[in-house]
Amino acid sequence: MTKLRTLLVTLLACFRDRNSRSAAKLGWLKAVCIACVVWAATAVSLRAQNFATLDTFVGSGGGAWPYAGLIQATDGNLYGTTTAGGSAACTFGCGTVFRITAAGALTVLYSFDAPDYGPSSGLIQATDGNFYGTTAWGGGSTNCYEYNGCGTVYEITAEGALTTLYSFTESAGPLSGVIQARDGNFYGTTYYGGPSSNCYLGCGTIFSLTAVGTLTTLYSFSGTDGVGPGVLIQARDGNLYGTTLDGGAYNGGTVFKLSAAGTLTTLHSFCSQTNCGDGQLPATLIQGTDGNLYGTTLAGGANGYGTIFKLTVPGTLTTAYSFCAQKFCSDGNEPTGLMQASDGNLYGTTNQGGRSINGGGTIFEIIAGKLTTIHTFVATGGSYASGETPQGGVMQAPDGTFYGTAAYGGACSMWSNGCGTIFTFGPATGTLSKSSLNFAKQALDESSGPMSLTLTNSGGTLLTVSKVAVTGDFSISASTCAGAELTSGQLCRVSVTFTPQALGLQSGTLSFTDNAVNNPQIVELSGTGIEPSTLTPASHAFPETKVGETSVAHKFTLMNHLNAPLTGISYSTTGPFAVSTTTCGTTLASKKSCTISVTFSPTATGTANGTLTVNDDASDSPQTSSLTGTGD
Repeated sequence: MTKLRTLLVTLLACFRDRNSRSAAKLGWLKAVCIACVVWAATAVSLRAQNFATLDTFVGSGGGAWPYAGLIQATDGNLYGTTTAGGSAACTFGCGTVFRITAAGALTVLYSFDAPDYGPSSGLIQATDGNFYGTTAWGGGSTNCYEYNGCGTVYEITAEGALTTLYSFTESAGPLSGVIQARDGNFYGTTYYGGPSSNCYLGCGTIFSLTAVGTLTTLYSFSGTDGVGPGVLIQARDGNLYGTTLDGGAYNGGTVFKLSAAGTLTTLHSFCSQTNCGDGQLPATLIQGTDGNLYGTTLAGGANGYGTIFKLTVPGTLTTAYSFCAQKFCSDGNEPTGLMQASDGNLYGTTNQGGRSINGGGTIFEIIAGKLTTIHTFVATGGSYASGETPQGGVMQAPDGTFYGTAAYGGACSMWSNGCGTIFTFGPATGTLSKSSLNFAKQALDESSGPMSLTLTNSGGTLLTVSKVAVTGDFSISASTCAGAELTSGQLCRVSVTFTPQALGLQSGTLSFTDNAVNNPQIVELSGTGIEPSTLTPASHAFPETKVGETSVAHKFTLMNHLNAPLTGISYSTTGPFAVSTTTCGTTLASKKSCTISVTFSPTATGTANGTLTVNDDASDSPQTSSLTGTGD
């Protein structure tokens, strides 16, 4: 029997006798309350955002210590449980079932009281619309008289009407709640119980329970096949899979499969590698979209502080990540929560770590064995305002937003370590600094100067940019975005140039392809292609002028739109028109202009026509303006 299993015996007592505890024991309680169930489920579609505290528990009357996670009900609200708090007479309260709305309004639906005592698990919503959960003690059986019962499975409506569906009559401790399988029955485990004498109070059982409360023990553990089973899942093959916290071939816990016929197969026994390199004390199990099983261990691994593992159904285990690989355990330790999000990545929580081994815990994301810390629970002035010990894991709403609970911390002033919080954070979201780039007029075949913008991850999870592309007569001149991995608040930068290939207004797009909830992000690009050099105005009609006299001069402007000097400049006129003065030389600097003044000197009455012509080295040379005048 491991030391942790001995501590968990005390954990079960902590669910029951709150009158015997004092506030000074709360730090110790945190250390041992690490095996409560983690529920991964869909959630109500709420507003996406960065990490924020959605609600803080208040203790008496309002619940405290939400060890388990949240679920979404068919009414669109979130539901969960707290192990302490509520309106009962227990010193710290006997626990609650609560509902929280999309707006963050929390309602206590039910406050537990003796002999029921507080919930030891989260909730499920069954096909009948009601909720189901377990209490580790209570139920009134005299066989566990020192704890006022051996534990219960309860049913509660959305209105808060609670019914005890089943009361255990021998040592049980159903810590991990129940699931509803495809046959409509409920399945769960008891941490204790069973006929084996190899474990104190039995090594645990797997049971089925009908909707009318008929319980059948499907399997009893005996030690070498595992000790202390936790939460179950039903895989796509119809079999039940789960973990035992202890026992197995190497006393490090197991992953098992239970067939419909009640045959148990141990898929993996942990702590089989030197120094428990494969992990120890498995706490979470899910099935990924690839059909493999994924889970966490509280201890073991390369650094001794827990792992994420991948297990094929035949039983081949791969350690995906070993925690406390970073300095001061900034990546966290004691992982308990794990789920697969809509982007295919794994997300979870650690009970401790972040800034130190004993820190307030973390939220992490893992992609192909690379872990990114999404949030670190940090104390400010000795208080964890946003929460501490997020052992309930996280869940994802249909809009991509994540929600979870922290067992301790928050603004609660009743107890020194707080009453716990409900938190939320948004998915990766790409936010552009500009929605469009509008370039000035640009000479044909000449590249403009660069215009820049940034892409910022304004969500909570890792933003991975896989591609940056442009269309039209635009080019990327510099970029830090392609292949970038942006944590919350980080940004990358892209610069774009415009090289028109045709005259007139040109348009294009700059697009970012990534894993953001608003993928792709599109920037509209526009610019106008013009000739390399221009002579304006394109025409001029001089006023009537007496024969033999000279009109007032009219100025024409030669503009060099090129990025280089205009050279070889010469000019001439035809007809009764002449250049009177000019500021143009044989060269004209880039983006500069000069003027040519022309006069009209008619030699006969009637209309006269002519042309001002400028020759230079521009590709549109010569530039011309039409001249007209009337002799009087």
